[in-house]
Amino acid sequence: MTSSYGRGLPHLAAAVDLPGAHDTGPYIELARLAEHGGLDFVTLDDTSAPPGPDAAAVLARVAPATRRVGLVPTLTTRPTEPCHVRAAVATLDRVSRGRAGWRIAVPTGADEARPPGSHLGAAPWQGAREGTDPAAGPWDDGADDAGKRDAATSRRVDRDTPHHGGFAGTASPVKGPSTVARPPQARPVRIVDATERPAHRTAARYADVALVRAASSAQARAVRERLRAEAAGFGRDPDTLRVLVSLLVDLGDGEHAAEPGHGGGPRPTARGPLYRGGPVDLAELIATWHQDGTADGFHLVPVEPRRDLERLVNGTVAVLRHRGLFRTFYPGGTLREHLGLARPARRTARDRA
Repeated sequence: MTSSYGRGLPHLAAAVDLPGAHDTGPYIELARLAEHGGLDFVTLDDTSAPPGPDAAAVLARVAPATRRVGLVPTLTTRPTEPCHVRAAVATLDRVSRGRAGWRIAVPTGADEARPPGSHLGAAPWQGAREGTDPAAGPWDDGADDAGKRDAATSRRVDRDTPHHGGFAGTASPVKGPSTVARPPQARPVRIVDATERPAHRTAARYADVALVRAASSAQARAVRERLRAEAAGFGRDPDTLRVLVSLLVDLGDGEHAAEPGHGGGPRPTARGPLYRGGPVDLAELIATWHQDGTADGFHLVPVEPRRDLERLVNGTVAVLRHRGLFRTFYPGGTLREHLGLARPARRTARDRA
C-alpha cells in the first residue's frame, strides 16, 4: 500500500450511541476505547424523548473520565434558542479542557426522530445558518480573560469593560454584553452532516468538519470538491474544512463476513451506506479513499457499538498504525489540535458585521 503521508494522515471518529443505555458508564467505556485507538472524536445523538440521553449532559460526565478524545453531542439549533446551545457546548468545552464539538442538527417538526442526514428542505438549514453564527458570536464576544478575578479584590478583571456582541437574523436577535470567558478552543468545533444539498451552504460557510454519507468513492469525492469550492467562495481557505465520509460498519464476522468489505465497497441501505466485512479490509478502504482524495477521514457508526468499536480499534486502527497510516499519539490536547485546526482569533462586532 502506498503511503498517504503526502496528504497527512486520515482523521477517524466514531459514534457511541447506545440504544437502551440509561446511565453514563457504558458511554465512558466506549469513549475510553475510542481514545485508546487515537480517534479524533466521538459523537452522541441527542433525543428529546426520555429515557434517551441528553447528549451534552452525558458527554459532560464522560469528560472527566477521558483525557484526549474529542466529545461531540448532536444538538438541534432552533431560531429561538441559539444561546442555550452555545452555553451547553461552551460548558462541555470547559469541563473537557478544550475537547468539545457541536454536531449541528436542524428541527424537523413531526419528523423529530429522523436521523441526521435524512432529506430535508432548505428552510430548516436557513434557520441553522442564522442559529450557527450567533452561537459563535457570543463565544467571540467573551474575552479570553473574561470571568477571571483579581487575586486581591476577587473582582472580575474586565468588569468595567464588558465585550458587547449582537446578531439579528430573521427569527431571533441576540444582543448584549458578555462577561463569560471564551471557551478553551475559542470556538468549539462545528460539525455538519452535508450529505443533502440544502446543508451544503451551512457546512461550507460555518463548519469545521462536514460529514458525507456516500456509498462510492466517486460520490464522496464529488461532494468534497463541491464543499471545498463553496468554502472558497465564502472567502475561506478550503483546507480548513475537514470532509469525513460517514459509514455504518458491521464487523460482526471478522474476516469471514458474508460480504467482504473493500472488494464490493459500502452498500446503500435504508439507514445509510453500510460497510460489512473485516477490520483489515476496512483499513484498506480507509487508506485508499484517503490517499486518492476522496475524503479527509471517516466517521464510523458501529452497528453493534461495543463489538464493532472494539474491532475497529484493535483491528482496523492497529493495521493502519502498523503501516504508518494512522497516528500513534495525539498531537495536542484539544479537538482543534487533533484536527489540525488553528484556534480562532477573537472577532469584534465590526468583523462579524
